[in-house]
Amino acid sequence: MSEPAQSAQTCLVTIDVVPDGDRMNVRVCGELDHGGRQLERGLDEALDNSASGIDLDLSAIGFCDCSGLNLLLGLRRKALDEGKTVTICASGPSVDRILELTGARELFVHPASGAGSAEPDTAGDSLSAPEAVDHELRKEVAELRRAMQTRPSIDLARGILMATFSLSPEVAWTVLVTASQNTNTKLHRLAQDLVGTVQGTPLPEDVQQQLAAAVAQARAAAPLA
Repeated sequence: MSEPAQSAQTCLVTIDVVPDGDRMNVRVCGELDHGGRQLERGLDEALDNSASGIDLDLSAIGFCDCSGLNLLLGLRRKALDEGKTVTICASGPSVDRILELTGARELFVHPASGAGSAEPDTAGDSLSAPEAVDHELRKEVAELRRAMQTRPSIDLARGILMATFSLSPEVAWTVLVTASQNTNTKLHRLAQDLVGTVQGTPLPEDVQQQLAAAVAQARAAAPLA
């Protein structure tokens, strides 16, 4: 029994929930950052109203930072506590970047045994349900710890870029990610190097050039008002 999609506007974000058997299909549009905390109630309700969990469509998310990732990890932990799952069935570039940079993508895929199955995924011997939940929770804690350890330097680096080049938070994030990719440097390491410049440690010449190029590219793509 299908119900009509429910929509709730929360600041710069909208969430649409459509029942699909024992799961809920949830489409989120807008920005997933510290303001996205207001989404928690809607996502929690969708999870509570499902029998086995929710499938997220994040393809319309225009911006996602560590706060958005932490929101998703918290939702996943709540689902595990209830014996449910949270999957990301579609995602846009901003969500893809944060999932790849943190290695968190594997936490949001369907188990090998298929969605909605009570059996844990298998590779020869299968874990019991409590063991599977415990294993997932340990992975969750490790990923959350990693995200929380790198977040302060990333946020500081973004602030430095915002102040130095008069960038918006979104453009500063894009600059960091672009420079990270173009210099083949982990995002948190580039952020730490950038923070180090405040104490007088210069960036390597090639990194400075890539940052300048990323600023020019990001400004051209999203010019300031």
